[in-house]
Amino acid sequence: MTGPERPWRAVKDGVSVDVRLTPRSGHDRVDGLSALSDGRQVLAARVRAVPEKGAANAALEVLMAKILGLPKSAVSLAAGSTARIKTLHVAGEPDTLMAALEAVCGG
Repeated sequence: MTGPERPWRAVKDGVSVDVRLTPRSGHDRVDGLSALSDGRQVLAARVRAVPEKGAANAALEVLMAKILGLPKSAVSLAAGSTARIKTLHVAGEPDTLMAALEAVCGG
């Protein structure tokens, strides 16, 4: 279910997810998987919020919690606060979370 082709991996208390965030979009949504120029896969997401004072990062956390059916407190930014490529930590049971991410991506 996971591997080098997926942008998520199990960690001791949840899942780590690599996301390419596009702020100032018309919608808050996850667009599925996308490949970076180096071949790495990321989860592509868009939010309406602007990338100022952490607003886009907060909107991304809320979006991911919503699509995974989790409380907002279960999703936190682990890396990339000012970068387009971000790493989120999602707290919970890894196998369940990875299955939910597969479903979100149409896998």
